[in-house]
Amino acid sequence: MEYLDVYDENGIYVGKETRDMVHTKALWHNTVHCWLYDSMGNVYFQIRKDEGTFYTTASGHILAGESIKEGFGREIKEEIGIDIDYEKAVLVNVNKFVMDKVKKDGSIFKDRAFANVYVCLYDGNDKNFNFDINEVDGLIKVNALETSELLNGKINNIVGKEIKRENDKIIEKERVIYLTDFLVCAGEIASEKYGAILEKVISLTN
Repeated sequence: MEYLDVYDENGIYVGKETRDMVHTKALWHNTVHCWLYDSMGNVYFQIRKDEGTFYTTASGHILAGESIKEGFGREIKEEIGIDIDYEKAVLVNVNKFVMDKVKKDGSIFKDRAFANVYVCLYDGNDKNFNFDINEVDGLIKVNALETSELLNGKINNIVGKEIKRENDKIIEKERVIYLTDFLVCAGEIASEKYGAILEKVISLTN
């Protein structure tokens, strides 16, 4: 049984509850959005298994008793398959996330999360990635400054590196990337959704 720490709307700890009940009762909890970048100013976007769009390097719930940075390291290990020095992760911001979604059985999935957004330096070998094939189709490595220009409409496309595992080998190839490749939900704007992360990486590597 997976338990999450729960909070009031102001972030005051009130106890713990099972993950299912957290989303049934609309209880506030912590999630972490994990972003890896390298010293050359590149950032890694995950290629989502379900839609093929680009999102965080990894992300997920913070478990009961777990620190945000510990959750960062665990999610990167589970989804991307590498160990990192997660204590060096740097906070970008904390966003309040609210969503209600009707599930196939007619019940309502109620999400009330403090989304903790962190970036962490990774200058390791891309061939060390070992993706969770149930969740992750691969990674896209793109230059943060070029990506910012793309999302702000200054250029029409960029060229990034697609990283996938095929037959137990990492395959890397160039890929032309467009604005429509990025995950953007209804009511969201790509430059606002990813802008702070890209700006943080640019500031850390310039």
